[in-house]
Amino acid sequence: MELRKYLPLFKLRICVLITFTAIVGSIAAQGNDISVYKMALLIVATMMAASGASAYNHYFDMDIDRVMKRTTARPIPFGDINPFYALLSASILLIFSIALSFLALNFLVAIHLFLGAFVYVVIYTMWLKRRSWANIIIGGLAGSFAALAGGASEKPELCLPPILLAVILFFWTPSHFWSFAMFHKEDYKSAGVPMLPVVIGDKKTAFFILLNTIFLVISSLLPAFFGNLGRLYLVIAIVMGVFFIVRNIQLLRDLSKDTAWKNFKASMIYLFVILSAVILDIGIRQ
Repeated sequence: MELRKYLPLFKLRICVLITFTAIVGSIAAQGNDISVYKMALLIVATMMAASGASAYNHYFDMDIDRVMKRTTARPIPFGDINPFYALLSASILLIFSIALSFLALNFLVAIHLFLGAFVYVVIYTMWLKRRSWANIIIGGLAGSFAALAGGASEKPELCLPPILLAVILFFWTPSHFWSFAMFHKEDYKSAGVPMLPVVIGDKKTAFFILLNTIFLVISSLLPAFFGNLGRLYLVIAIVMGVFFIVRNIQLLRDLSKDTAWKNFKASMIYLFVILSAVILDIGIRQ
């Protein structure tokens, strides 16, 4: 078994983003006075949990992955990996992640990482993805648990700053993924997956993206008023909020695939800058 054939199974770019979210959650909870040891353990545990959940996603979606053009080259439908080994890899990674979190960090971190994987695999992939257009709204909770796990690694109780970050992640996911779904609408339609653009069309989807982004931008301001972040974060959040809303308005006016993809990329830039602003703001003030 060649390791390189397994790497696409774990969706490493997404796992890195999820792990970065956990890191920011940890910093938001504790500031600069964080434990390097705990941070290293959190990174390893989060990467394993996210990778395991991704592998489960590949396993349970292998039938529709064979239908959609963008996924036919994935390891299972392409024939690079036996589905049993994908399932085994997913189980090992998730079990090790939960065990490491529980034994080396604390029970709450383990619970959050488990719930993140559970929502993504069971609630989103196995249950809602093929049944409801609201799949990604509820499934978006999966990413929020990473911020909560990060916060719990430093403060083993629910504290406000990571919760506010989790809210931002919750509202970010639909705006991010609905843009992606607009670009790949025909793929989802051919596979019978009721993503929002397939169900209600591009025009209404673009409107809901804009509406959701407005709630996202409002939620991004909350850490400056109710959390532990200051003016620098607030200014960056406002600037990035305007940037993302403008992109959404452009999508509403131009429903082309090119504009949908630009909006998708803008969502990635938005989240990265917002998360980086948390670190920057705390770093400068402490």
